[in-house]
Amino acid sequence: MRFLKLLVIVMGVLIVVATTTLVVLVARRLGGTGTTAPSSAALVLDEPAGTRMVGIAAAGDRLAVQLQGGGPDRVLLIDPRTGAVVGRVGLRAP
Repeated sequence: MRFLKLLVIVMGVLIVVATTTLVVLVARRLGGTGTTAPSSAALVLDEPAGTRMVGIAAAGDRLAVQLQGGGPDRVLLIDPRTGAVVGRVGLRAP
């Protein structure tokens, strides 16, 4: 009887430890503690004076930023993970 009581206590402790470990691992995975970019990042675009942002839209895995002023209207494609400008779409001035 004594052995059975000890066995039940040890198994109960193992269940508590295993459940706690599982909850911590799931919370870490859902929290995204990997090598992702910070949720808020500063980005300064090297554009001429007088340029203003008119719109921002998602374009696949990129951000499309519509700019006006400071020259012909244009659209910049930005990689949100790195903050780098990966493409420019514009019209040549007539």
